[in-house]
Amino acid sequence: MTFQSTWSNLLEECEALGDEATLVTPLSKKPFHIVDVQEHRIVIEFPDSEEKRPLQRNQFETLARRIGDAADTFDLERLPPDAEPYAAVLSLHPRFEIDEREGLIRESENPGPSQLVQAPETETETERTEPDLAIYADALLLTDALERHDVTNLSGQETSTLVNLYTLLSDVQRNADDLRQDVADVLLERVHHDQPIHAQFGSVQRTSRTYKSLRDEGEVLATLEDAGIPRERVTSVDSSKVDEALEVTELSPREVYEIEDREYVRKADVDEEHKETRLQGLKEQLAASDEPEAAELREEIDDLETRIEELTEFSPAQEFHAE
Repeated sequence: MTFQSTWSNLLEECEALGDEATLVTPLSKKPFHIVDVQEHRIVIEFPDSEEKRPLQRNQFETLARRIGDAADTFDLERLPPDAEPYAAVLSLHPRFEIDEREGLIRESENPGPSQLVQAPETETETERTEPDLAIYADALLLTDALERHDVTNLSGQETSTLVNLYTLLSDVQRNADDLRQDVADVLLERVHHDQPIHAQFGSVQRTSRTYKSLRDEGEVLATLEDAGIPRERVTSVDSSKVDEALEVTELSPREVYEIEDREYVRKADVDEEHKETRLQGLKEQLAASDEPEAAELREEIDDLETRIEELTEFSPAQEFHAE
């Protein structure tokens, strides 16, 4: 592949980054942003000093050539002074990766994930509003129930308490999974080439999974017969039998399977300590606050709990009386 193709792909990857995406130099861990992508250079800015610096195309070409000359691997310690940003930006290209543990940048057909792209670490302050989502009410109820009952001793809880907990957990799980999929669909458009995106609570990365399904039964049988596999050996076209047959032929799986590659977003890491700190701070803030909003939230939790208890309460038939 010519460097012109490499450069064009690199520019596309830079343009695809979010405006607030932060890159980090691999050795000094200095954060910076890409602020402009031009035909012959990429302009970066260091937020700490507001210094802007152009990264020239010919310098990227030199670095890529040195990586190739060194058996597709280049020691980051050999980079000239102030050249770390070149390596960080080049790692956005799908054929280049940074191995921070080994201190190397390498070219590979199947690069692993880079740790050099980070999401913003501070959230924009916005007005808090109650979302019109089923999971919001369920989560509030579940939080209240978990605070009022000792779930570390489930066997000591009353049956009605366990029923309420099970109901809320089931509802939260279902609604959370639906919302998680909606979020994943949007993230899939923003996460590129196995580059993890980091935030306060964890990180996600783009990955793929291969799915296969058998082609038309007649087509599969005819293909296998042409390869010397008797029809009766795979009659009914059981996938396990087809796999056994493929092992003794030169056929590729794609000749008998409809193979579809699907991309999805998976959870790469979770910062449980940060989540715990955030949740504890929210609880303390709510408990100590005298603001009307805090009082309203406490009342809302009480009202929701009353409603769920009424819905799940069991009343014997003899308690009902005709008026």
